[in-house]
Amino acid sequence: MAKFNFIHTRIPDVMVIEPTVFGDARGYFMETYQKDEFAAAGIDREFVQDNQSRSTRGVLRGVHFQKEHTQAKLVRVTLGEVFDVAVDCRPKSPTFGQWVGETLSAENKKMLYIPEGFAHGFLVLSEVAEFTYKCSDIYWPSAEGGIPFDDPTVGIQWPECGEAWLLSEKDKKHTPFAEQAFEYFERW
Repeated sequence: MAKFNFIHTRIPDVMVIEPTVFGDARGYFMETYQKDEFAAAGIDREFVQDNQSRSTRGVLRGVHFQKEHTQAKLVRVTLGEVFDVAVDCRPKSPTFGQWVGETLSAENKKMLYIPEGFAHGFLVLSEVAEFTYKCSDIYWPSAEGGIPFDDPTVGIQWPECGEAWLLSEKDKKHTPFAEQAFEYFERW
């Protein structure tokens, strides 16, 4: 039996990953990462940093990227539920400027793989959510970039969460997608 089901989204480089969950009266067990199986599915990045955040309903984090030291991410939710989004910022890609979104939760145990060259963000749908992710490069504050969560060129369709959205001051000030030159993502 396969340990993971790798599902390509409408942007083929972004994948939903469903782990095999073994459950019984005691609870459950699952693997969340296995290098050889991920490499066989085309995810052959070395992950060098793990991050975790905790947020309340209505918190919208993103939509972020790094201009240098670009990061592939493997994201999942360990508590609660989020709507997770990836935006293709690779100028040579046939899906440049398009986005995909997936609901990730502690209950469905899905993960999302987001390669280098994408912006990433999420909206918390549950009362509280804990979000964990692996990164293929470390965080460099000087390389930060982002696009507005409501950028009309991208047109992300965020779900309702029952609360007013909470954004950081930094996330309220991102440059519109159409005004950015994404040459730093040319190689992806």
